[in-house]
Amino acid sequence: MTSQTTVADATPGLGPRKGLRGHPWLTLLSVAIGVMMVTLDGTIVAVANPAIQKDLGASLADVQWITNSYLLALAVALITAGKLGDRFGHRLTFLIGTTGFAAASGAIALSDTVSMIVGFRVLQGLCGALLMPAALGLLRATFPAEKLNMAIGIWGMVIGVSTAGGPILGGVLVEHVNWQSVFYVNVPVGVIALALGLIILKDHRAEKAPKSFDLPGIALLSTAMFCLVWAVIKAPTWQWGDSRTLTFLAASLIAFVLFAVWQTRVREPLLPLGLFRSVPLTAGTILMILMAFAFIGGLFFVTFYLQNVHGMSPVDSGLHLLPLTGMMIVGAPTAGAVITKIGPRIPLVVGMLFTAAACFGTATLDTDSGTGVMSLWFALFGLGLSPVMVGATEVIVGNAPLQHAGLAGGLQQAAMQVGGSLGTAVLGAVMAARVDHLLPGKWTAAGLPPVTHEQLSAGSDLVAIGIAPVPPGTEAGTAQKITTVAHDTFVSGMSLSFTVAGVIALVAAAFALFTKRGANADAAAGAAAI
Repeated sequence: MTSQTTVADATPGLGPRKGLRGHPWLTLLSVAIGVMMVTLDGTIVAVANPAIQKDLGASLADVQWITNSYLLALAVALITAGKLGDRFGHRLTFLIGTTGFAAASGAIALSDTVSMIVGFRVLQGLCGALLMPAALGLLRATFPAEKLNMAIGIWGMVIGVSTAGGPILGGVLVEHVNWQSVFYVNVPVGVIALALGLIILKDHRAEKAPKSFDLPGIALLSTAMFCLVWAVIKAPTWQWGDSRTLTFLAASLIAFVLFAVWQTRVREPLLPLGLFRSVPLTAGTILMILMAFAFIGGLFFVTFYLQNVHGMSPVDSGLHLLPLTGMMIVGAPTAGAVITKIGPRIPLVVGMLFTAAACFGTATLDTDSGTGVMSLWFALFGLGLSPVMVGATEVIVGNAPLQHAGLAGGLQQAAMQVGGSLGTAVLGAVMAARVDHLLPGKWTAAGLPPVTHEQLSAGSDLVAIGIAPVPPGTEAGTAQKITTVAHDTFVSGMSLSFTVAGVIALVAAAFALFTKRGANADAAAGAAAI
């Protein structure tokens, strides 16, 4: 059964309507459940990795591949998947993505080797890439302009809550069931999202929807994104100045240049470069990259701080992040309402300033900081991120013509993935450099026994994630000194990393000044964009 209208006869409204299909708020419910499944998976799996490593006898590199394979597939495919939605319909791509993601999750739970898990994680990433832009495309086409910000606010709330709730749910499942349950949980959620989608979702095809597909563009953009993300992922291991890292970065740059040249010559390009003539859309994309850099890159260290420095369990550390989650639950819909009334510029600027303040505040935490002060800065993070998640998404998707709504959704998600990857890698390098600089001096000043360069290097790797390198059988007094040195060094590195993240957040606030409300310019913007 085809459920499709063109934009010419699909002016969305929120009044009474016959039947469930195409109802805006029910559409939001349907896509939110699918999006929750994907975003929950992004953090819940991290908690399961140690159990998978132990159960399957996997190496550290194997476990890293469980995360990196998903990230690579998702980042590489997002923009292409968004274009698929514009070409074949967002309803279809959403349903395929939902079904594939749930099926891949079940297959991972049944896997008994790391290679099988990695293979199905790639499938998960590809299906997640289909699902996420399609969700935004459906919201853009279903909600009238005056209600779109509220819808995106609730959508952003779902992302924030499921992202922050992942470690809590993952900890409970791993501790009380098994690691397989972390993946099994996606199956019933996917079935519910699929059932609702079949009943409720309705395509709204733009009259100027693309009719062809840019295969050379897909190949060039996929190559460019793969080389970029791969270089970022491997840089902490290879080092940024290593020839391998530089080779992949150079290959990414060349592929991006060739892609840009090709896009100016093909009749229906994969990513019309004219979209970036919109200053608000371009500023919103850069803002999303910088926000993800500061937030995801900075919070990467918070779980290590809570679990390895303060000795919390995964569940306890997740509970300590509830102030962030709680503020996003309250803040995202509120931000949507405010942005609807006054536009996105002021909320985005204020949000990034709050995020910067949260980064600088988190940089002041030490090894003895209590729950109260931590909760203050985590809550400020949630308060600052709420308007940014909503506003930047609306700026990107709302300033693109309707026939490119899925593409814009893919661009928004790709920007977030790339920004988060860059933030984790760059701030990880900042942490490693800080630890390498401070650890030898602190080790000597504490009166600890001399160690070889190799031993110190291995110890630095552990200290960079908050673990004290205490050899087995070490006398209690010496072990306590090593622990104190390790934790002090880690906290110093975390402080510098969050300071850098705060500066990036301030730069993002400057870019927010160039944003404005989505123009809903399906004709005028479309002519300018192609």
